[in-house]
Parts: sequence; C-alpha cells; structure tokens
Amino acid sequence: MKTNGARFLDSLGILYSLREYEVDPEDLTAVTVAKKIDMPIEQVFKTLLTTDGAGSHFFAVIPGDAELDFKKLARAAGVRKTEMVSLKEVQPLTGYIRGGVTVFGAKKAYPVFADETIELFDEVSVSAGVRGTQLILSPADYLRAAEATVADLTKEVKPPESREVHS
Repeated sequence: MKTNGARFLDSLGILYSLREYEVDPEDLTAVTVAKKIDMPIEQVFKTLLTTDGAGSHFFAVIPGDAELDFKKLARAAGVRKTEMVSLKEVQPLTGYIRGGVTVFGAKKAYPVFADETIELFDEVSVSAGVRGTQLILSPADYLRAAEATVADLTKEVKPPESREVHS
C-alpha cells in the first residue's frame, strides 16, 4: 500500500521498504509495533508533535523505548518551553491520526528534531502515515528527507535497581 509518507520519499528518490503489521487500536505503542515488525525497539522511532505554547509546532522523533525530554527539545528548538500537542489537535495539524503520524507529507512542514541515537543504526523504522505500515530506511536518508536537526532529546533512563536473590 502506497502511503503519503511513501509517496513523499518516492518524490525524493529515496530507497525504503514498507513493513505492514496488524493494528490493535487499544495498543498503539512503539514497543508493540517493534515486536510486530521484528525490529529492536531502539530502531523504531516514534514521531511526536509538540508546541511551544505560543503558536509554533515541532516534530520530535525519538526511539520507541525512550521518553521525550521537553527541556532538551526546547533548547534544540531555541524556545523557552515545549509540551505535547493535545491529541484532538494532532490530526487537524498534521493530517495524520495517533499511531500513524509521520513528518513526511504532513499538512505543514514543521521543524523536525531527531534524537541523536538515530545515527547509531543501519536502518530505522518510522510510521508511513497510516496505522499498520512502517517505513524502513537509512537514518541518513530519513534525516535528509525530513530536513531534521539531530539533538539529544531523551530523558536519561535509570536502570532498575539490581536485586540480590538470597537462596
């Protein structure tokens, strides 16, 4: 199935593959998507739409197992603060529904900030613009097509406390 995201990449001559999976509307998490497309979660990137609260919007593209650090995004974007856009605003602003948001072919070309870890892999997965279809492409091609700025965008994840087991 050709999606807006795929057509956008076609228009730029960028190589990619599509990977389809069964959608569970009750579970749209990146962790679930990663399992269904058989890719490590850190290579499945989620696309989040944020705002500075003053009318500007930004896409934040982060690994599926990470949490966005709003202060780091604000620094990268050169604004005072950032926060998530409300769910009801996502479709009117991007043309995409939750679980199918991509920067490619969005209603408006908002600035894109991608977490620096994207450059660690040979290939990454992002939404193709619909639920149930992912684009697989090289990070360099993604960054070029998205005109993305690479920055540290995620919170430090503290490893769980190691527990000693006594026998």
